[in-house]
Amino acid sequence: MKSIWGAIATMLSKDTQYLPYLIALTIVLLLILLLEQISYLKKKSFLPGPTLVPPFIGSAISLVTNTKKFWDNEASLAKTNSIGISTNYLFGRFILFIYSSQLSHKVFSNIRPDAFHFLGYPFGKSLFGENSIMYMFGQDHKDLRRRIVPNFSPKALTTYTLIQQRIILKHLKSWLSIKLDEKPIPLRILCRQMNLETSETVFLGPYLSDEDRNRFNIDFNAFNMGLIKLPIDFPGFSFRKARLARRKVVKILSTCAEKSEQKMKNGEEPTCMIDFLTQENLANLILSYEEVGNLFFDFLFAAQDATTSALCWNITLLGSHPHVLQRVRQEVAKHWRPEFESSNEPFMNAEKLREMKYTEAVVKEVLRIRAPGALVPHIAGEDFQLTDNYVVPKGTVVFPSVFDSCFQGFPEPERFDPDRFMEDRQEDLIYRSNFLVFGAGAHQCVGQRYAMNYLVLFVAMFATLMDFKRADDHDGWDDGFVFAPTIFPKNDCKFLVSQRCNRG
Repeated sequence: MKSIWGAIATMLSKDTQYLPYLIALTIVLLLILLLEQISYLKKKSFLPGPTLVPPFIGSAISLVTNTKKFWDNEASLAKTNSIGISTNYLFGRFILFIYSSQLSHKVFSNIRPDAFHFLGYPFGKSLFGENSIMYMFGQDHKDLRRRIVPNFSPKALTTYTLIQQRIILKHLKSWLSIKLDEKPIPLRILCRQMNLETSETVFLGPYLSDEDRNRFNIDFNAFNMGLIKLPIDFPGFSFRKARLARRKVVKILSTCAEKSEQKMKNGEEPTCMIDFLTQENLANLILSYEEVGNLFFDFLFAAQDATTSALCWNITLLGSHPHVLQRVRQEVAKHWRPEFESSNEPFMNAEKLREMKYTEAVVKEVLRIRAPGALVPHIAGEDFQLTDNYVVPKGTVVFPSVFDSCFQGFPEPERFDPDRFMEDRQEDLIYRSNFLVFGAGAHQCVGQRYAMNYLVLFVAMFATLMDFKRADDHDGWDDGFVFAPTIFPKNDCKFLVSQRCNRG
């Protein structure tokens, strides 16, 4: 900064003809900064938040350098206000953090068509594209959701369940073969690899070659990295790399759609999700190959980070609650067949999976207490009367906190208690408006049954086949988490694992 002013002083000392321009420029700049602060304070109104914000970028640096601390501060501020809202300023945008579950529901429900538009990630539209299902609304969005329903029919879910358990078993066996001199294994990385192969195989079946898989994995990882970096769209920056990586992935997915169409035209049975969509597409001729590629990119993204987070938290919470783990093992033992481990026979189908009520309750409680998608940003499409005394200004980026909502209303919310979701208590129904893990309203997760089946399968198989112990001496599970971009255990889910011999 000193060198800049030194250069200006030198310039002025040589020739004062630039002085009027410099004064005018300074006045304009100061006026812009003043108007920016006035605009922020006017939108902020009486709500808690910083009184002054850094110009242009706002609090972006603190958000990027310590994401968890930033959102913890927002939650703390929101709780000091009777209506459960706090404010801030990011990249020239006024933002609202919503702690209140009731107000979050107003945003999700989208009472008026133009009230709030799902944003997914700040600046995400530049990455996901204008035609992403995440950013569609109105009749086009309803029509597309209706057309993809066959992807999650009972027949389709049974097909996916058989694939899921084969891949889970394959990866669990590979985990046991890792020798690190009795050192703990970072299961977060391994869960991500397993989850990616599961998604690729369930969604795309035989249409993804080994070469395409390798390229896909590299580009998909580059895309994820761009989501948690500053939105600088210049060569060499992660944001630009992410945007270009998405194009490459969509091209691969479009090719898969073309291959699936040829197979379905021959009258063969669907063996993966893209086949089920292609059957519907052939009957109604609704989507091009590129549109299918865009749609499946959204599916893959939705199934990747959030589910990997959930897998890690299931391991962490089971490892910290041995009495819960024991009950899961007892329930699974009623269905387990030893021959499954050494053959290609399925462990169980989707219908049998629903009989494991306690294991499903465990998964729901994990999702409640560690909701993977902690925040679900929306943008206000118009001025919206959110409370009796506050109107959300048009263009505001609104962050409903799913994480905080899931602790509201429930008895002893900090306690890990899967029984709250059993038939005699049914807290998932009683406090349905607070259990927002899968969202609500028009953009509620269409694949939630798919995700639940997968997580229940994993918990059942992991608990039955593996003995596992947390890497450090700390037995707790509540020692914090990191955003990446969904939430993960701070220690990368490091566990010592071994084969479980006693299945009783």
